[in-house]
Amino acid sequence: MSTLIPNEYCLGPAGQIPIGEGREFQIGETKVAVFRSRNGGVYATQPLCPHRAGPLVDGLLGGDILACPLHAWKFDLSTGAPVMGECGLKTYPVRVTEEGDLWVEVG
Repeated sequence: MSTLIPNEYCLGPAGQIPIGEGREFQIGETKVAVFRSRNGGVYATQPLCPHRAGPLVDGLLGGDILACPLHAWKFDLSTGAPVMGECGLKTYPVRVTEEGDLWVEVG
C-alpha cells in the first residue's frame, strides 16, 4: 500500500474485486470492505454489519444496495443509510484512478 494524500491508501487494481462482489482489506489498524456494483459504483464501508457482526463482503449486492448475509439487513452503499434495519454503516471515501487503481481514505 502506498499513499500520496494523508490517510488515503492505494489498495491495488480495482479489478481484483469482481463486479457485483466485495473484498475486505486491512489498512493499518482499520478494516474496510470495498464493493464494486454492477452499475459501476465503487464503495467502501465498515466490514461488519452493525446488527450481528455479519461479514458484509459475503452479503448480496443488488445495484447500490447490500444485504447482510446473516439477517438480510439492507444498506445503501452510497450513503451507508439503512434500507431495512435500524443502524447505518460507516462509509469511507473511495475512488478509482484513470489507471484503474483503487484508493480509500480512512481516518
